Amino acid sequence: MDKNSIYEDYGDFVFKYLVTLTNDRQSAEELTQETFYQAVKSIDNFHHDGQAKFSTWLCSIAKNVWLQEVHRAKKKLQLEQSLSEQTPLFYSLEEEYFRNEDKIIFFKNAQHLSEVKREILYLRLLGDLSFKEIGTILGGTENWARVTFYRAKQQMAKGGENNES
Repeated sequence: MDKNSIYEDYGDFVFKYLVTLTNDRQSAEELTQETFYQAVKSIDNFHHDGQAKFSTWLCSIAKNVWLQEVHRAKKKLQLEQSLSEQTPLFYSLEEEYFRNEDKIIFFKNAQHLSEVKREILYLRLLGDLSFKEIGTILGGTENWARVTFYRAKQQMAKGGENNES
């Protein structure tokens, strides 16, 4: 694998994946850069043994970079809240709840889905990825991603009660 062409070959793919996780293009750009920095640092650890594709390996690095960023953001928020002497944000949160009731219901129902169905749903609806891209990221086929997405939609239509894989 040529270290110089990694970004050219996989940059857009990883960026789209990170956009689905962050729902923020600027954050996704920053995390994409960090992903490729980490990938180049540890490229000697990637062994193509027929089990893992390079794009899957990059997506796992991207997901770890994103999770680290989420963890840092949570720590920062906790610190800011502990330093703040303001009253709790109960009323603004309540107002936000009523403004975003449909979103809340959607995400609440999505929590009843299996992790795979939930991730496919997010990648498709929030990330606007193709079923082929979703299959590649999650190690399945395009058809598998399409069928699983359809089943997740059906389960969501029923209120997400059924938690089968």
